[in-house]
Amino acid sequence: MLSFLPGSFLYAISLTLLIINTLVWGSLICVGGIVKIFIPIASLRSAITGIMNRFMWAWASCNGGILWLIADIEWDIEGLDHLHKQGWYLLISNHLSGFDIAAQTYILRNHIPMLKFFLKKELLYVPIMGLGCWALDMPFMNRTSPEKLRKNPKLKGKDLQTTRRSCEKFKTIPTSIINYVEGSRFTIDKQARQNSPYRYLLKPKAGGIAFALSAMGEQFDALLNLTIVYPDAPKDVLSGVMHGKVNKVIIRIEALPVPQVDSNQYFSDGQYRASFQRNLNDIWQQKDDLIHQLLEQHNATTNVYNKH
Repeated sequence: MLSFLPGSFLYAISLTLLIINTLVWGSLICVGGIVKIFIPIASLRSAITGIMNRFMWAWASCNGGILWLIADIEWDIEGLDHLHKQGWYLLISNHLSGFDIAAQTYILRNHIPMLKFFLKKELLYVPIMGLGCWALDMPFMNRTSPEKLRKNPKLKGKDLQTTRRSCEKFKTIPTSIINYVEGSRFTIDKQARQNSPYRYLLKPKAGGIAFALSAMGEQFDALLNLTIVYPDAPKDVLSGVMHGKVNKVIIRIEALPVPQVDSNQYFSDGQYRASFQRNLNDIWQQKDDLIHQLLEQHNATTNVYNKH
């Protein structure tokens, strides 16, 4: 709608609106968190969590409204069929930008339960952010370092028990949890440092997804393999979006069977872990090939359009 304005104006408008949007809904979510602290009745706490999830839905929807206002983005989405808001899903995705979360929550908000993230337990104590994530029932993980485990072997398995307790509430509440298995946003420098075998991806890390599956794998209806591509974006995708320079977002979602993970074997058997990692590497190779195909299709279409 306002895409005709200079990029600097669009950036100022989008930054202002994004800050206001996050402050408004984030504040309401934090208030809900404070209320939950003082309510001992589980059913009432669950009802409040439902309201907080609606606030997150509103935040995602308003982000979509801001995008409509500042940019003329074409959304090329496939794979939303057969998803439903009363399901349980574990999502894995490539990670390109801080914009990924906004794009994914916006696109998925009416198709699956609002996304949740496994968070380090230390984030629980970050002012405002920790309270907001707790109010939304984000699961917090306690990851004991290998050094501590060597010093005190009795701690082995405690992390998984803590995570399972954190996920107990999800047995009755439809839930979607997302894991960026690369562990970091993709950059050319990180790709080179890793000597990554993929053209468009970093190496996937199996530990996080194995941890999630060990904690609540039996509850998930499907493993959703989500691929996101910005075919015409500059290197800094988020800045490009806010300057109105991103014209297309491609998302492909593939529903896969949920892998079964034996927690005892995974955390004690090196060969079992290696097999799980190979399976994840295969998924990542297919994702890399898909990204290459999508980019080639986009470039071919763009070239034909330019010729005319």
